[in-house]
Amino acid sequence: MASSHSLLLRRVRPFGRAPGSPVDLLVRDGRIAQIGPDLAAPADTPVEEGGGALLLPGLVESHTHLDKTLWGMDWYRNEVGPQLTDRIENERAFRHASGHDARAQSLALAKAFLALGTTRLRTHVDIDTQAGLRHLEGTLATREALRALQQIQIVAFPQSGLLGRPGTAELLDQALARGADVLGGLDPCAIDGDPVRSLDLLFALAGKHGCPLDIHLHEPGAMGAFSLDLILQRTAALGLQGRVAVSHGFCLGDLAERERDALLARMAKLGVVLVTSASPSRSVPPLIACRQAGVTVCGGNDGIRDTWSPYGNPDMLERAMLIGMRYNLRRDDEIEIALDTVTQSGARGCGFGDYGLEAGCRADLVLVDAQTVAQAVVARPVRRLVVAGGRIVARDGVLETGVAGL
Repeated sequence: MASSHSLLLRRVRPFGRAPGSPVDLLVRDGRIAQIGPDLAAPADTPVEEGGGALLLPGLVESHTHLDKTLWGMDWYRNEVGPQLTDRIENERAFRHASGHDARAQSLALAKAFLALGTTRLRTHVDIDTQAGLRHLEGTLATREALRALQQIQIVAFPQSGLLGRPGTAELLDQALARGADVLGGLDPCAIDGDPVRSLDLLFALAGKHGCPLDIHLHEPGAMGAFSLDLILQRTAALGLQGRVAVSHGFCLGDLAERERDALLARMAKLGVVLVTSASPSRSVPPLIACRQAGVTVCGGNDGIRDTWSPYGNPDMLERAMLIGMRYNLRRDDEIEIALDTVTQSGARGCGFGDYGLEAGCRADLVLVDAQTVAQAVVARPVRRLVVAGGRIVARDGVLETGVAGL
């Protein structure tokens, strides 16, 4: 699975350029070497005919939970209570009692993402005093198994809170030392009950390890705005510009426009990224206002088929469609914004480099039969071809032999 793969794609339309003007794309050593019409095929370079199909960069999942998923398992009967704490406690008890195998499940879902064109992915992994680092170890194994094909960032995430279960901070410290890429946080007011202490501890850990932060913020209205203000204060004071993401940020959908816009301006200045799943059941941050303020907005599924919810699908074109529907994006140029959250903004917000459809970028490519980007999002066509690091890894939505056998 070396990255030294070469390939020539004939007659493709990057980002849906006009149907009458397809180009060729040459891959050398796993990277895009050249884009242009009628390129010569170097000796021993495989040639794939695109037939005028639309070409996208590899899709980006900015917020999921690979370790939690029940993907491919028997149906889980969900009888969980309505509160966030109900779901947290139920999940912890289920995984403990069932011996949930985070390695097998994270690998199954990661491969399902890959088959549908997701080549870069950020996953939050539960770290708590009951499971310790068990879920992390399983997901680290998945990251290693897919390293040549799919870039996976792991967030060490205190799903049960940081302060309520003594020893959690020490486990997060160990998780970062063991190989987690990002430090996660959760609702410093609603879950931890002491936002100043919670965030001070969290930011101190991030400083110790020199790692980015990605903080779940479900808190509504004034409570969420208070927590967000504390996050922004610490981001500025500790020089963490461009190193902090806020996931969900529901409070931004609750606030009056003046208060919301003041927070968005601060987020933009500090390079604080917003990650949304476009929840249908909560207030959501206003996508267009966020972008107009200069805030990078990424898209993600959150959990997929787990004890929290039976919903979700590892298809980032579907997630883009759901983002478009939630934000009432109807014009073709608006639907392109929805796709941007799971392509370019997703890569930029998570810090994935060498991304895009330009010479020098890593050759992560998705080919679909669609006339335009908007049609690709709305119709979610079968992925004719998925290329990861210059290697063809899937055809017609199915992983190639050898990839599936990992």
